[in-house]
Amino acid sequence: MSLLKLERLINGFSDLLGRIAGVLLVILLFNVFYDVIMRYMFNDVSIGMQELEWHLYSTIFLLGVSYSIRHDGHVRVDLIYERLGVKKQGWVDLIGSIIFLLPFTLLVFYYGLNFVAESWDMSEQSGDPGGLLYRWAIKSMIPIAFMSMAISGVGMILHSINRIRGLHQDEHQAEMQF
Repeated sequence: MSLLKLERLINGFSDLLGRIAGVLLVILLFNVFYDVIMRYMFNDVSIGMQELEWHLYSTIFLLGVSYSIRHDGHVRVDLIYERLGVKKQGWVDLIGSIIFLLPFTLLVFYYGLNFVAESWDMSEQSGDPGGLLYRWAIKSMIPIAFMSMAISGVGMILHSINRIRGLHQDEHQAEMQF
């Protein structure tokens, strides 16, 4: 399998996570709408629905980071980067991904596994009456999301290598036309 095909496969995974986050955002909107209507029209508050809001928001954020990495929406100092050519940008992304992105994501993934295991072992649940059970479920999103970020980081590394090899020259020229 060529590096370009592998990059496309990983990018497809990151795009899938973005679509999942989008669906969860719609669910979150309905959840908030329901919660507001119940609170202000019927004076009925559900702790479980309120907790579900932050569970959904956290999941959207965590999955959205992988999508952001794939679409180059992550934080970077663009003052210098934007003035570089395609190959130099590829080198900056390659080195940054290898030195910063992958070690950080894999470290959080590793330590996140114990975090989830402890929550699972003690059957952690909401401390509020009427709150959600299975707190480990939302905590499990941490290692899942950081492994997904690492996978997106590998996609970014492959994209960088392909840029350095000259396989993505056309994208820089398309950006320059705007």
